[in-house]
Amino acid sequence: MSITPPSPASGVPLSRRRLLQIGAAGAVVLGGSYAGVRLWEDSSPVGPGSAAVAKAEAARHGTGTIVHRELTAAPATVDLGGRTVSTWAFDGTVPGPEIRLTAGDQLQVRLLNKLTDPTTVHWHGVALRNDMDGVPDLTMTSVPPGGSFDYSFVVPDPGTYWFHPHVGVQLDTGMHAALIVEDPNEPGGYDDEVVLILDDWTDGWGDSPQDILTRLGRDGMGGAGMGGMGGMGGMTSPGQPLGSDAGDVVYPAHLINGRLPQAPVTINSTPGRRIRFRLINAGSDTAYRFAVGGHRMTVTHTDGYGVRPVEVDTLVLGMGERYDVVVTVGDGAFPIVAVPEGKKGPSAMAVLRTASGSPPAPGARPGELDGKLLSYGDLTPTAAAALEPLHPDREIDLALGMADGGRRWLINGAAFGDHKPLEIKAGERVRLTMHNQTMMFHPMHLHGHTFAVATSAGPGIRKDTVNVLPMQTLSVDLTADNPGQWMAHCHNAYHGALGMMTVVSYVA
Repeated sequence: MSITPPSPASGVPLSRRRLLQIGAAGAVVLGGSYAGVRLWEDSSPVGPGSAAVAKAEAARHGTGTIVHRELTAAPATVDLGGRTVSTWAFDGTVPGPEIRLTAGDQLQVRLLNKLTDPTTVHWHGVALRNDMDGVPDLTMTSVPPGGSFDYSFVVPDPGTYWFHPHVGVQLDTGMHAALIVEDPNEPGGYDDEVVLILDDWTDGWGDSPQDILTRLGRDGMGGAGMGGMGGMGGMTSPGQPLGSDAGDVVYPAHLINGRLPQAPVTINSTPGRRIRFRLINAGSDTAYRFAVGGHRMTVTHTDGYGVRPVEVDTLVLGMGERYDVVVTVGDGAFPIVAVPEGKKGPSAMAVLRTASGSPPAPGARPGELDGKLLSYGDLTPTAAAALEPLHPDREIDLALGMADGGRRWLINGAAFGDHKPLEIKAGERVRLTMHNQTMMFHPMHLHGHTFAVATSAGPGIRKDTVNVLPMQTLSVDLTADNPGQWMAHCHNAYHGALGMMTVVSYVA
């Protein structure tokens, strides 16, 4: 049976800050006020259920293949490798079940909500149709407990993506999984492929995510056990590329593919084989410095888009970022490590094994972590990934700020709900310039689009999540080719929940 988005008449609780009215025929923007702020004064917003969104979806060239999945969000008891925790998960596993398809396939996923709270699924990094983006009260109504929702959209671009809830701080439970979109014209150059999901863990072990959020909202950055220097932060340096305070929360554990270093995931291979690692940072408050002991890595993609190959020893992934790297495997047993960057806490570890012998000890710190560190400036997009250089039709500033000692995080002086949407029009080349006015880095993510990091030396790399460093400015360019209402926010789950979110609003 086809399931439509729930309507107000169905008894679904609606947010008091509701932006959209959603009916059984589809989402329709009514405009009006939002938390006391008049929106779209003299313009007509392009809503998720508009003809423009349907037209953009119809124009996506599909393969004709439909990939069906059913996804259940429910409480789960999970063994992390010697430590059993109670959490929320997709289909009872952490990470959830990987979804893999080919670019141009249509993905149809029925979400069943068996949680006690409403939830959604956001398809991170995918340039999908707006009404399937999974943002409550912006593109859809949250799926209530006991309810369900059918997601259906063409997945247009190959790459390494992932999916997770977009309600409160549900991301800091076990609800996340990989979405791998294969390239039908994949050039290859590797023998095997491994997906590694990095994650900071507290649910069912330390404080609950909701307790952390409540404490941060009440006490500010002194209220959750600080990750670094008590929230004071500091400027970047070669040894601290994100600054001296890269997070607000000290986690009791860090995982690779849902496993602790004491019982790590083991990747068995043969010397000389080339492995493509797809790296995903699913953490809520932790950037990771990643390395494979005894090996160098060749970086081939960032956020799903190709770059000219660059060899490095180590790289840093902000929350929500992805990298693809290729490693030529040596002979032995090697630690694969993800160290929390700029904050305290244990590391995550997996094992790469091609020979017998003792595994690396938990807490192993290979010398590659102190070797050549990747920077955005080291990367150049491939010809296929490069955005055509055009003068911006519209330039928009985003001031990233903090208020009340970290109780609120702001964009352009306002927390989400008191924000003014950033209006753009279809067909424009838009430059977003982000000014970080805080002493912490912010991994800024834009839904439904990729952008090019603006540079003065040729085309910039294509991404959807980018680290804006403390007290620094970074500009990105995008083509407004996917109409609708799109979230732009910090992918630190707690910064976003405390206000560092806004809306890029297409208007007619």
